[in-house]
Amino acid sequence: MAAELNFNAKRIARTSVIRLNAPLNAVFPLFGPVREMEWAHGWQPEILYPIDQPAAEHMVFKTRSHGHGEPDYTWTVSHYAPEQSFIEYTVFTPERLWTITIRCRAGAAAQTTEAEITYTYTGLTERGNAINERALHVMYARELQDWEEEINEYLGR
Repeated sequence: MAAELNFNAKRIARTSVIRLNAPLNAVFPLFGPVREMEWAHGWQPEILYPIDQPAAEHMVFKTRSHGHGEPDYTWTVSHYAPEQSFIEYTVFTPERLWTITIRCRAGAAAQTTEAEITYTYTGLTERGNAINERALHVMYARELQDWEEEINEYLGR
């Protein structure tokens, strides 16, 4: 019990903006859990509820973990406002949780979209704090340029 009393949860976050080569109304739906399968290599969510919509507030699904010896991730769409081109996910495991917010807006150039993506990690254990540090570093190693490239490749087909 003493270790729990000394535990210090840490929260870390990072944001990047990616530029996509299509108008807002074509881009924003691609950030829903079902439509993401169209462009994200290896993205295979197991939709639990509701199973008949591509995205919905409070939708629940699971994905395989990305290593770290963790169990599968449980996700919920914690906020979904398509009229504002905004979606937020909350993801959790026993040792950590994180949110992913995606806010899209029309780009400066015609027929383009800018997507602002923020990952905010919170450790629930010391190990969770450490995993979060590594996960954030890996996720932003290229400032989400991998997302930009994958989505633009998909849009160019």
